[in-house]
Amino acid sequence: MNKFAIVTDSTAYIPAEYVRKHNITVAPQVLIWDNQTFRDGIDIGSDEFFSRLKTAKVMPSTSQVSPTSMQSIFQPLVDQGFEVVGIFISSKLSGTLQSAIQGKELMGSAGDKVSLVDSQSTAMALGFQVLAAARSLEAGASLKETVALAEKAHSRTGIFFAVDTLEFLHRGGRIGGAQRFIGSVLNLKPILELRNGLVDGIERIRTKNKAHDRILELVAEKTKGKSNIRIASLHANAQEDAKALLARAVKELNPVETIFTEVSPVVGTHTGPGTVGLAFMFD
Repeated sequence: MNKFAIVTDSTAYIPAEYVRKHNITVAPQVLIWDNQTFRDGIDIGSDEFFSRLKTAKVMPSTSQVSPTSMQSIFQPLVDQGFEVVGIFISSKLSGTLQSAIQGKELMGSAGDKVSLVDSQSTAMALGFQVLAAARSLEAGASLKETVALAEKAHSRTGIFFAVDTLEFLHRGGRIGGAQRFIGSVLNLKPILELRNGLVDGIERIRTKNKAHDRILELVAEKTKGKSNIRIASLHANAQEDAKALLARAVKELNPVETIFTEVSPVVGTHTGPGTVGLAFMFD
């Protein structure tokens, strides 16, 4: 009987209980701060990250998982008899998938046991794709069937989020189509979407509460008439706002699964504190 393993990267920030339950391997992204290197979610968690960010004189930067690190994750799994499915952050946002491709190549013929998928997303929109693949394998699907499911899953997932400022996305080069909002009226809250693997600007809302209202409206529009809706709230040092938004989403959308999570320190480096969003997936 074939054995399968799922690998993703830390930007998914799937809650630990799900990682354990579905035996998911997480490749940590890299945070660089004051000449120190941290493994995302291992050497530094979200609480510590945002606490430190408040008084930081030097802003952090990020780097993707290296090819050799990817090889060091894939190789032991293959050696143990697993066939590996790797699902990673959008290739338009990060070089992580390219590192995975290079890590696979470093394995020679053993790399044939590794299949790679571009999620075209991140955070729990990526997380839901990973969980769908894991559950597919657990239900007895073949590797080919699961890879096909994963390759199409991005069309059934999405994420909308509001940021306090575009400064962090702009500085990190991840601003994408939201570039047109730079220099707009101060204090407007930009609502952003991950679309076709890139961050895109949707609209600008005057207050935080109305921005959160609009996020819920947008998710409701995307999931209208769909079955088995799954919803995750996510936040960057804005726990109460995210909890309130998730509670409203549960009441209005009647999801079959809800997950409350944060963004990882690496994602938080690019979104900045105060970010709140909803990720979704449907059948």
